Amino acid sequence: MSAHIEIVDVAARDGLQSDPAMLSTEQKVELISRLVRAGIRRVETVSFVNPARVPQMADADAVMAALHADDATRALGASYIGLVLNRRGLGRAIAGGVDEINAVVVCTDTFAERNQGSDTAGLIAAAADVCAGAAEAGIPTTITLAATFGCPYEGEVGIDRLEWVLGELAPLGAGEIALADSIGVAVPTDVAARVALARDVLGPDVRLRCHFHNTRNMGFANATAAVQAGVTVLDASLGGIGGCPFAPNATGNIATEDLVYLLERMGHPTGVDLGRLCETVPWVEAALGHPTPGLVAKAGPFPR
Repeated sequence: MSAHIEIVDVAARDGLQSDPAMLSTEQKVELISRLVRAGIRRVETVSFVNPARVPQMADADAVMAALHADDATRALGASYIGLVLNRRGLGRAIAGGVDEINAVVVCTDTFAERNQGSDTAGLIAAAADVCAGAAEAGIPTTITLAATFGCPYEGEVGIDRLEWVLGELAPLGAGEIALADSIGVAVPTDVAARVALARDVLGPDVRLRCHFHNTRNMGFANATAAVQAGVTVLDASLGGIGGCPFAPNATGNIATEDLVYLLERMGHPTGVDLGRLCETVPWVEAALGHPTPGLVAKAGPFPR
């Protein structure tokens, strides 16, 4: 049996943040609970950001309160992740009882300005502040490096630029760095090269995670390349929903159920019940009011 691959489901946050549907707090909690009951043990549940910019996340505090009130789901041992951009968001996340913090640094200045209103250097400083505050609170932190593989405004992101950003992130104390293909432009050779660079710059003590979008139908090939390069943590979104609301023409993440099928067939255990995931996809489609792009829930797993 090959290495266990951990899947972080981001449907409740990255999946919903750009969808025109406005799910209720109760629907979001039901989605998260279904994921946990299917075996997902790390769930990106909310983001503590300005609700005027991302109205789908306006009820983040209420979602966390409801999750903590759900004793049966909580007892299954899932870790709830909150995305924050600054100390103010961190304070809300700590008060809300998140288990992990996810900070975001964008690799290019133009996308950083469009996404968070600051250049990359400013976002690195904000991430340093968030990491320090999270460490004081005893909460582990991931830094997601957005636009690792390409930028919708500046085009190609050079290896030298990525190396500089990684070097700035290395001393911040995050236990995990996620390389994100925010606009879905990477191909497997890019993944292999940039994972190798990240490992060289960050050293062995920082865990690598990858976040792929399937915008150009390369997401699953890239996930395979990441696993072959030794990455053991991958993001995915149930049904393949979501995308960055600040990236033009961005489409969804790779679908969690499709990724589980891929990994399990490759011999990588995930601990996730594929059948339960597939059963939840029609519920998500009904809640959103539109089909989702994932395929395994529609075709079914390979019959044994």
